Amino acid sequence: MTEQSLHLEDALLVHGDGDETVTALDHVTLTVEPGEIVAVVGPSGAGKSSLLAVAGGLTPPTSGSVRVGGTELTGLSRRELTSFRRRNVGFVFQTGNLVPALTALDQLRLPLTFGKVEDPRDPRELLAEVGMDHKAGRRPHQLSGGERQRVGIARALVTRPALLLVDEPTAALDRQRSQDVVGLLARETRAHGVVTVMVTHDRDVLHHCDRVYEMIDGRLGAAADSPA
Repeated sequence: MTEQSLHLEDALLVHGDGDETVTALDHVTLTVEPGEIVAVVGPSGAGKSSLLAVAGGLTPPTSGSVRVGGTELTGLSRRELTSFRRRNVGFVFQTGNLVPALTALDQLRLPLTFGKVEDPRDPRELLAEVGMDHKAGRRPHQLSGGERQRVGIARALVTRPALLLVDEPTAALDRQRSQDVVGLLARETRAHGVVTVMVTHDRDVLHHCDRVYEMIDGRLGAAADSPA
């Protein structure tokens, strides 16, 4: 993986048309450098998930620029975007989003079957790094919520993504597991030069982050409890 920054410039995302439009992102500008973990907080419906979707190339902005390293995402075709995401973007979902029939180890092997991955991380070594090597043969129903999240984080990292997008990783976890999971995200981000953007409602984990932003009505600003 080549370290690459994330840069959104004046990103606007409007749903609908005519009198029925909703502005999900209102001219958002954001830069995140390799090795930084940035949190975005705010009420439901404020545009946080839209921010992740636009940053990861899942949803094109109505206008503005989205750049990862030297690649301008708004200039790519759908096929090119799919290829770019597979090579450069990792997603971590609220519940881990694991495949029920696969073991923890096979969850990590799965992204490596979708196409050629240059210099992937070793699935067994990565499971050990997140403290799950002793449960490599377990399936999701045999794991706790925190264990599923750790497997989900490891799966997102196995392709050495430049960009890691994390959606409410502590939603189903108790306080200690929440600290463990976000602490793990922060360590992985800094150790491997990843750009990480995390959406969360959990203000107790914000001390793990380099910066905190608050999103309200599609607008992004520095949060009052930002460590920066």
